[in-house]
Amino acid sequence: MSWNHPRPSRRALLGGATLATLAVAAGTGSATAAPAARPAAWPTRFPLPDGWLPEGIAIGDEPYAYLGSRATGALYRTDLRTGEGKVLHPGGSGQIAVGLKVDRDGLLYVAGSTGVARVHDAATGELLHTHQLTEPTGHFINDVTLLGDRAWFTDSRDAVLYGVPRGRTGSVRALPLTGDWVQTPDVNNANGIVGTPDGRGLIVVSSNPGKLYRVGLKTGHATEVTLIGAQDVANGDGLYRIGRTLYVVQNRLNTVSVFDLDGAASTATLRRTITDPGFDVPTTAAHFGDRLYLVNARFTSPQTPETTFDAVAVPL
Repeated sequence: MSWNHPRPSRRALLGGATLATLAVAAGTGSATAAPAARPAAWPTRFPLPDGWLPEGIAIGDEPYAYLGSRATGALYRTDLRTGEGKVLHPGGSGQIAVGLKVDRDGLLYVAGSTGVARVHDAATGELLHTHQLTEPTGHFINDVTLLGDRAWFTDSRDAVLYGVPRGRTGSVRALPLTGDWVQTPDVNNANGIVGTPDGRGLIVVSSNPGKLYRVGLKTGHATEVTLIGAQDVANGDGLYRIGRTLYVVQNRLNTVSVFDLDGAASTATLRRTITDPGFDVPTTAAHFGDRLYLVNARFTSPQTPETTFDAVAVPL
């Protein structure tokens, strides 16, 4: 993201029919199978409060999307079946919410930009834990994925990933990025993050210079992923993976590039791109049924208390 400056889950019952649970490989946000297809009548646009300044979106096993606010750190929950939503957590002065992930235990992990990671109750919005990962200035805790017993956060202004214990207290693990990783000063580098298909590592997109890297969990060694059919992933922002299919949101290009990964995540072959008239600088993506849901950050529009914002759904 950028802007200018394993326990089983509950199942949602819809009309007496039980939704199939989202089979997750290597953490929430990296799914191998989708829930049952949603009815065609579900909306494809989801309005947010004016001035919300969204950037992150997360969806778990149930048909609710969670969206964070860069303005106040507030959290919003939208019902995918109706498009109606409500503020789940009000945020506060100096707080920011960017990348989000929700797990099967009802915990919502939030990248807080100013050096912090937060953990909320996804049902009530209650703040459960705050982890101070870095100093408040000079860092940008940007996105998060769930892998094994940790939530992994990127820092767009430093070559370090941070692993926060999931659902419990414990020490935060700092994982410096080495190997092929290139850290460009004064721009956003590490951005979106997902687990590899085999669950043994992480895939990180660097917005500048637009590359994908496979990162070893033990060493932090980053190996550049060879792109086939694409020169780069310029403006790469959020990542989402379903099996070996990797979705790369390229924000200011208003495009989602869809890649096929090999088993080791060493190559990524471009298969197609997704565009939609509803895109207005989409930043991150989440998945439910046969749809991909994206939040529009509208970075090229005025970012004022009166600016309108929304999320949109497109077919997978």
